[in-house]
Amino acid sequence: MEKYQHVRFRWWNLVNLDKAKDELRDFKPKITQLPTGGLDLYKDDKRELTATSDTLMVHLSGFRAVLTQKEAKPFTKRDAELREKIRQLYPQDRPTPFPWEWSPEPKFTVEE
Repeated sequence: MEKYQHVRFRWWNLVNLDKAKDELRDFKPKITQLPTGGLDLYKDDKRELTATSDTLMVHLSGFRAVLTQKEAKPFTKRDAELREKIRQLYPQDRPTPFPWEWSPEPKFTVEE
């Protein structure tokens, strides 16, 4: 079993990280201000929200969510719940609305 790593996206309207923090309150959410500036499309909004469940950790920006595990394990029910909340917040699995480039979700199992 490989370690779970998946990226989800939003295309047009960014996620309000303050509202997401409230919605993910059961998963120890924390917002961090990253350094700003440089040649970056989103240089003025460099906040990142992190949240964790049992084996799953997510890193959220306004347009992208990265879901990952430190080591390969089956998801717990809490992991599956966090994954589903992220899928609702970030509904696309492609970085653009064009029909190329996608981020297929790896297979995973959920403990019973």
